[in-house]
Amino acid sequence: MAPEKSQEVKDESMASQSDSRPISNILFIIAMQTEALPLVNKFQLTEDSDSGFPKGVPWVHYHGEYKDLKINIVCPGKDTALGVDSVGTVSASLVTYASILAFQPDLVINAGTAGGFKAKGASIGDVFVASDLAFHDRRIPIPVFDLYGVGLRQAFQTPNLLKELNLKVGKLSTGDSLDMSPQDEATIIANDATIKDMEGAAIAYVADLLKVPAMFVKAVTDIIDGEKPTAEEFLQNLAAVTAALDQAVTQIVDYINGKCLSEL
Repeated sequence: MAPEKSQEVKDESMASQSDSRPISNILFIIAMQTEALPLVNKFQLTEDSDSGFPKGVPWVHYHGEYKDLKINIVCPGKDTALGVDSVGTVSASLVTYASILAFQPDLVINAGTAGGFKAKGASIGDVFVASDLAFHDRRIPIPVFDLYGVGLRQAFQTPNLLKELNLKVGKLSTGDSLDMSPQDEATIIANDATIKDMEGAAIAYVADLLKVPAMFVKAVTDIIDGEKPTAEEFLQNLAAVTAALDQAVTQIVDYINGKCLSEL
């Protein structure tokens, strides 16, 4: 038993040191390159053709330094058969796992777009930081498995950052479909979600598994409980909302620079 206690003390000591030293390495996981490119340009990052990822995967890695921070942005890239962005939980999970192992970040930030609910106060162009994350399409109606399916997790808490930048906060619900079935809607309501995406809760799962703090920054492209079809509204607003996301993420990174995790 003694070695186990010793390891616990060692782990706690390492965590304490991590909390008290300035953040130096941020990993962004971004589903679509359209969402990522404004930040790539803002931070003057370069694409790395040899990131050490498995041969043949379409994942795209941008890297560089901005102020006192090492920045890595990783996108799942284009589907090798169909040429569309590899959105959804499976690609996000794989990319997050491989990227955390490869780049050993102090902090993971999942930045991207999301649908929002006007009934919960969301409007087109709003940028939210997620407080909690859960799934809405993993229905396992067996005791305890049902809780596993929802997979509720809390994002890394940043009260000082939220107050300083006056950012909105909401719960995020994740599923692998852009539309919303009646069953999904019931679970989203149960999750008390303000925003809905296709990656966040999966990234939260991997970050929690590997014990890396994670933030989730989402800009609203479409109003799910509005009158316009979701796909149409998403495509119509993607460019303008991505610009709002770029501005908010830049403010967040500027605030993080020079601070340790415990100061956020």
